[in-house]
Amino acid sequence: MVRKKLRKSVLAVSMSAVLAAGTAGAVYAEETERQSALEGSEIQADEQRSEAQDASGEESETQSAAGETVIILSDEGVLVDGAEISQDEASAVYAGAEMVYYHAGQDTAYGAGDETDGHTEEEAAEHTVITITQPGTYRVTGSISRGQIAVDLGEDSREDENAVVTLILDQADITCTVASAIVVYNAYECGNDDPTTAVKDVDTSKAGFRLVLADDSENTVNGSHVAKIYKEGTTQEEVDAGEAKKAWKFDAAIDSLVSLNIDGEEKGNGRLEVTSDNEGIETSLHMTINGGEITVNSADDAINTNEDNVSVMTINDGVVLCNSGLGEEGDGIDSNGWIVINGGFVIASANADSQDSGVDSDLGIYINGGTVLATGNMYDEVSGDSAQPFTVLSFTDKVEAGQLLMLKNSGEEAVTAFSAANDFQTLVYSSSLLTEGDYTLYEVSSVTGDLDGSIYTNITEYQDEEQLQYSSTAIMGPGGGMGFGGPEGGGAGGQPGDFGGGERPEPPEGTEGGDQPGDFGGGERPERPEGEEGENPPEDFEGGERPEGTEGENPPEGLRDGERLERPEGAEGRGQMEDFEAGAGGAAQESSTAFSISGISNIFAQISPIA
Repeated sequence: MVRKKLRKSVLAVSMSAVLAAGTAGAVYAEETERQSALEGSEIQADEQRSEAQDASGEESETQSAAGETVIILSDEGVLVDGAEISQDEASAVYAGAEMVYYHAGQDTAYGAGDETDGHTEEEAAEHTVITITQPGTYRVTGSISRGQIAVDLGEDSREDENAVVTLILDQADITCTVASAIVVYNAYECGNDDPTTAVKDVDTSKAGFRLVLADDSENTVNGSHVAKIYKEGTTQEEVDAGEAKKAWKFDAAIDSLVSLNIDGEEKGNGRLEVTSDNEGIETSLHMTINGGEITVNSADDAINTNEDNVSVMTINDGVVLCNSGLGEEGDGIDSNGWIVINGGFVIASANADSQDSGVDSDLGIYINGGTVLATGNMYDEVSGDSAQPFTVLSFTDKVEAGQLLMLKNSGEEAVTAFSAANDFQTLVYSSSLLTEGDYTLYEVSSVTGDLDGSIYTNITEYQDEEQLQYSSTAIMGPGGGMGFGGPEGGGAGGQPGDFGGGERPEPPEGTEGGDQPGDFGGGERPERPEGEEGENPPEDFEGGERPEGTEGENPPEGLRDGERLERPEGAEGRGQMEDFEAGAGGAAQESSTAFSISGISNIFAQISPIA
């Protein structure tokens, strides 16, 4: 579906301006002209509302019955239910709130940012802040090139389970160059931030913010970040002593201070593409993805949940494609607590040049279902208590972005092939159809088959195979302990399945993909209609480079130059590349080409071409 650019509205003219005109003739002429403009504005408003209804597939009566408020974005004016947006902050939706951004030209007592994080008042003033102040369902459509949608139901809303906003993106295109494009300040918080009672399985169904991707819609969100701003009155002495208190800090293009859910509508095929000069989508507590098709291209972590030893990132369904290759560092999916994947289709590619992971957590990663392909230069241990088998492939040399790797079963049948958006050294793959047995691994130049993201199944043809071997394995038991064995070693006991031999419903025909960060290696984005590439990233973000002046902070705070917080006692371990060296488990092992899948955890290291 080609995104429709909505017509721009003409601002209404007040009668007081007419009464202030000069002569009676001039007044009459001006009044006639302005009345004509007003009528034109009303006609255009009707047309915009009609187009919004066409985009959402609903009549106005249906929308009214459903209790939805329709917000139509435009650079010339924003409409709310067909009328010009209110300037009254008591309204359910109003324009004119002060934007939180990092002011340029400040000293170090102002905040932790530098001159590259700052923005001028003139740049900020170009933006329209659209603030939602009351619970309800809001359907957003249209395009705004300098704007922000903010949700602020008041501080008391954190304790009010009725303070819930559902924001439906329905052919929406939002760009903010000085801060987050969508920000949630206050709504109901369904979770608890107490680390002493934190658990990995959380229920966010009552979260105060729900982001919904409308059926058949294409949505884009391009946003920036706000470096840490100290509370007003902070002194340089407090900064020097490390006692400065944070007032504001937003790392992501979509940033929520409360737990959030991301869902699709009935079909579940609504798409969202997020591009950010720092992180992509972030929450201060929990995030759950239940549906939709989400692509994130970011200059730091693509998706992040950032409350230390508490946050849970849960994926139950949907398509999630994460590429953290636009900057100098970044995990694909990062949680300062747990990551739990129960279903869906997840491809997460960490930055090519940093020691980051496709999936990274402080307390543990659990893969219980779905399809997962995570690549990076660090292995963050996946728990042996996961319900679904997974394999880890660690290479002696970096694998280039777009390089296809293919697995054959013991019958020499090609069962799956995959590639990554960025260079990597470690790969985690999990499939609901992973079965016990021997597999062989190859590099290939091309594949013909069913393509989902950058994963091929039902392969009918491939070219230029080069077989690979490994020389050590690691075995992880249910408690997460790691041991090393020879080439014949397998994993701990687990559930049977098939290694990628199945197919997802109705995958597109496989074709060779491009080399842009959003292409995710050697393939196309799932089921993107022909000709729908779109104008997704702003120009500053093209080419895979971090724009000048966007050195955002990397949560959790204080982690710089490769440092990480100490892992709490009892938490899952983090496997370094050197952990897989032959010497780590004793004497060097004899190389093997038989990748034996057995049980839940299957780790193969020092993978290289056969000499």
